[in-house]
Amino acid sequence: MVAVSACGATADKGEGSGGGDGKPVTGLRLMVPNTPGSGYDLTARTVTQVMQDTDVASGVQVFNLPGASGTVGLQRLVNEKGNGKMAMQMGLGVVGASYTSKSEATLTDTTPIAKLIEEAGAIVVPKNSPYKTMDDLVTAWKENPKKLAVGGGSTAGGPDHLLPMQLAKAVGIKPKDVNFVSYDGGGELLPAILGNKIAFGASGFGEFLDQIEAGQVRVLAVTSEKPIDALKDAPTLKDQGIDLVFTNWRGIVAPPGITAEQKKTWIDSLTKMHDSDEWKAQLEKNGWVDSFVTGDEFGTYLAEQDKAVADILAELGLA
Repeated sequence: MVAVSACGATADKGEGSGGGDGKPVTGLRLMVPNTPGSGYDLTARTVTQVMQDTDVASGVQVFNLPGASGTVGLQRLVNEKGNGKMAMQMGLGVVGASYTSKSEATLTDTTPIAKLIEEAGAIVVPKNSPYKTMDDLVTAWKENPKKLAVGGGSTAGGPDHLLPMQLAKAVGIKPKDVNFVSYDGGGELLPAILGNKIAFGASGFGEFLDQIEAGQVRVLAVTSEKPIDALKDAPTLKDQGIDLVFTNWRGIVAPPGITAEQKKTWIDSLTKMHDSDEWKAQLEKNGWVDSFVTGDEFGTYLAEQDKAVADILAELGLA
């Protein structure tokens, strides 16, 4: 689902037209750096749909460029220097992958636009799994950690990797003993869960909502502080005696070298989108926590996250 369109050397470097006169902004493109069906993909398509439904923007193009847990897309974005029409959906996973994948392009090279949401993780199993509760799973996991494979939609350093490692530590399993299987986004993780290729999955719960509602997978726990409205019957880890809270976040960055006006076009468009009733409905539907900040404030947060992840991965010998 990679769109065939101009890039790098040939792309128009101007900002999307419209917006300043109250008309919808046009010509914007949002890249998703992993597969269709992933959490980034869901977020990007929801954002652009709301932008269009509320006449903030018209004809926003979303395209997927998967690879290396988001760093293929990151390199593409950095190569688009000065292109004010393009931005990239990203989050904590890309922060870690930029180190573990030894990416030449880094998030410090990009232009921070907005932090959008936070989302709790979920521990899920296929419908025919023998594990009915977290206690069932943890008991079997502790007996033979290397036998029970856990899958996540990110590589080492990404949220789906950090979650099971922290969960293992919380229940008394050495993280180095965890049999972690990496998938490139939720679009690849889900078939592995449904096909019983792994014992359980750890990822943002929004990636499984349709399958949860269809009864194809079961949620053993969510990783938020409190129960989630979208999954009223799913207990938290803390409800089940496991002292762990874990949330992921997602945001949008643009290429380096864009003008202040181009940056403002993106921030203004996303701010109008964020303030709409339609976006509030999507937050509730997907169980997302609103954590909207823009521009320099997001840049400061991004720099803090970058340092924290780099330090953790250095301690693990992964960066």
